[in-house]
Amino acid sequence: MAQEREADTPDAPVVAFDFDGTLTVKDSYTAFLKWRTPRGRWLLGGVRLAPAALAYLFHRDRGRIKAAATKVYLAGVGRDRLEADARTFAEQHSRSLLRPDAVIAWKRWRKERVRLVIVTASPDLVVAPFARGLGADDLLGTPLAFDERDRVTGAFAAPNCRGPEKVVRLRAAFGPDLRVRAAYGDTGGDTEMLGIAEEPYFRVFSGKP
Repeated sequence: MAQEREADTPDAPVVAFDFDGTLTVKDSYTAFLKWRTPRGRWLLGGVRLAPAALAYLFHRDRGRIKAAATKVYLAGVGRDRLEADARTFAEQHSRSLLRPDAVIAWKRWRKERVRLVIVTASPDLVVAPFARGLGADDLLGTPLAFDERDRVTGAFAAPNCRGPEKVVRLRAAFGPDLRVRAAYGDTGGDTEMLGIAEEPYFRVFSGKP
């Protein structure tokens, strides 16, 4: 994903960053949905989401409530339109969302022989412009599902990239000899990823734009 740099070799160890709350000050997907949705429709969507929010109190499955929000606010949106919106959102909000101390750490790692990877539960399509701006080597996120006309269905094409799924995705991307030099996270959804890192960092960033 990033431009080739001297440290980019296939056997370079991985440095994995969670995105929301780690590289950013808040959940980027919620911010994106609210940004692209007119206020009236946003409020109406909140009413439609009330049953899913109530159910979440019992099942605690963040993937389910995120899929419900995706269906309410994005179902029927074409891929091209969504990618364009994601680019505009990143251009307008990267400075207000990214933690300055996290970006400093990110840039410090870029000087080393490592592969910088964002591993996030947010939809990869939405995070991709931020990843490109940071110069990420790879992005592992939750893929949205699209229908035969390339429109958002409201479901995901793979499991929510959170918890154990983060390790599953890392191993699928980098093979059984995966070496995670360092990992950064801020919630229980990062526990397993931090657990396989030589240097685990939990909630080490607190900077605000």
